[in-house]
Amino acid sequence: MDRAPVIAYVALGANLGDAQAHIQTAFSALNTLPQTRLLQRSRLYRSAPHEASGPDFINAVACLETGLSAPDLLKALQQLEEAAGRTRPYRNAPRTLDLDLLFYGDARIDSPQLTLPHPRLYERAFVLLPLADVAPQRVPAVRLAAVRAQAITPLD
Repeated sequence: MDRAPVIAYVALGANLGDAQAHIQTAFSALNTLPQTRLLQRSRLYRSAPHEASGPDFINAVACLETGLSAPDLLKALQQLEEAAGRTRPYRNAPRTLDLDLLFYGDARIDSPQLTLPHPRLYERAFVLLPLADVAPQRVPAVRLAAVRAQAITPLD
């Protein structure tokens, strides 16, 4: 059964290997997911690890139109992470690719597998600044002000 397309936002991050290349490859891969197309992408940002370890991260946000359900989209994102060599040896370990589903339309989901909107998105400059590039209406100014002290730099 086909469902009406939904606008979803995905945060991308990487801090192992050629992180910029991993993010660029992920943008292309998102556009190949079933019933999904990449509508918009933020610029790339460099940020210091936040509640994580390792080298600086490269971060971005993608805006997708998808006919996948939220759980199916999450599963597809996890498969892309695995294909990029993502391992999870411990919480917040350095990673070749991290894909976080931020919003799925206006859905509110609270399940063991998925919480939407993403529960920590407003605490992280590395999510809010790229999200503001593609969906400024989703980023209240007060939220941006609250993360102003976090180190993040646009790359382009």
